[in-house]
Amino acid sequence: QVQLKESGGGLVQVGDSLRLSCVVSGHTGHTFSDYAMGWFRQAPGKERDFVAAIRWSGNDPWYADSVKGRFTISADSAKNTVYLQMNSLKVEDTAVYYCATDLLSRLLVPDYDGDYWGKGTLVTVSS
Repeated sequence: QVQLKESGGGLVQVGDSLRLSCVVSGHTGHTFSDYAMGWFRQAPGKERDFVAAIRWSGNDPWYADSVKGRFTISADSAKNTVYLQMNSLKVEDTAVYYCATDLLSRLLVPDYDGDYWGKGTLVTVSS
């Protein structure tokens, strides 16, 4: 059974940086090179939104417009870990951040709701 575990959230101030990590264990049944990792976030009272995604090969990073130029997604296949480096944080980045794994094409579908999610890590950006 696939398990995903996020870490690295916390309380920071506007302009600060944080790095989130997501460790994956188990096997989805997909060929490793076929699937990808994604980060999503859900702010209080709002829908869960796509943030970024990347193949395990490290190629084809994708970003939501709201985080382009500030967030960087990276993957370390040897450690089964994906990272989200978040710089220049804004109050509106406050949310629970979740990682997910699936085929890249599925992660990029609007309102994605796949089978494999972590439990989330809370990021709070204070002014």
